[in-house]
Amino acid sequence: MILDRFKLTGQVAVVTGAGRGIGAATAVALAEAGADVVIASRTESQLAEVAARVAAAGRRAHVVPADLSSPDAAAALASTAVAEFGRLDLVVNNVGGAYPRPLLETTAEFLEEAFRFNVSTAHALTAAAAPSLLETGGSVVNISSVMGRVSGRGFAAYGTAKAALAHYTRLAAADLAPRVRVNAIAVGSVATSALEIVVGNPELREKMESATPLRKIGEAEDIAATVVFLASRAGAYVTGKVLEVDGGLQAPNLELGLPDL
Repeated sequence: MILDRFKLTGQVAVVTGAGRGIGAATAVALAEAGADVVIASRTESQLAEVAARVAAAGRRAHVVPADLSSPDAAAALASTAVAEFGRLDLVVNNVGGAYPRPLLETTAEFLEEAFRFNVSTAHALTAAAAPSLLETGGSVVNISSVMGRVSGRGFAAYGTAKAALAHYTRLAAADLAPRVRVNAIAVGSVATSALEIVVGNPELREKMESATPLRKIGEAEDIAATVVFLASRAGAYVTGKVLEVDGGLQAPNLELGLPDL
């Protein structure tokens, strides 16, 4: 049965930024596919809610409240997974982000902070997990962004970091082949708390949707389903790729309105 290729029965995953949004949806989706999960983010109460959803799916979740802007904290999740569950099959580097900021207000320190939060943490966890992933023949899925490949004012830090994460994916895939697959998802506009100001404003939402070829904002489950595909045997012949799950975007679908200099 083709659907059997999407199953992750008995596998163990680490999902960062798992307290809400894409991370939470991904943790639950992986559990529904049969995996146990280590879930980490800053807010323990949010993680507890996700853990309850994982349990409702019949799997186990180990909660790790942590400041994942620290590469060391991210790296520690690999050994936590092995200690709690005895193995590690999948890493989902979802934590990241950076606020939009005009170019001349984007300091070198802000750019470096964006790089550390989006790229250095992903590398730290991937490198720490690699020995276990090599044993299990596992995989890594990095959450990049459409802003890593299209141009829009105000996204110099965020877009640069996500572009770096996308190419890091290709490079890490080459280093870890053939035993470990590494892929990424370039995420478009998804209805999470980060887009709350848009989703809750009918005028802004309509403007964003009309500029998206599929005429809608994505759902966190759209990304979670793609993670399941990439992590499972369904994606067994895919590595070093960045899948664009963005509603068909070829340009930003909401400009920030920053003026000419």
